[in-house]
Amino acid sequence: MWSIITFLFVGFLAGLIARALVSGPSPSGLVKTTVLGLVGSLVGGFIGYVIFDKDLTSGPLQWSGFLGSVVGAVIVLLVYRRSSAAR
Repeated sequence: MWSIITFLFVGFLAGLIARALVSGPSPSGLVKTTVLGLVGSLVGGFIGYVIFDKDLTSGPLQWSGFLGSVVGAVIVLLVYRRSSAAR
């Protein structure tokens, strides 16, 4: 249960930081910010795994993973803005 709560909290923080780093309109609200951070966490984790070939043997919660979540959330936010601007 704590791992799910931690995952949601880290996702929310990553979404908040991504929204603060990228200026302009972004999805607002608690749920959208959390989803942004969670999807960013998955994207950042995948990119980190592909580049560095690491997995969970060092533990599930690491600073590098959090930074990867923020970078992934920034990427997802930029893609979201690009796709919503095209409409």
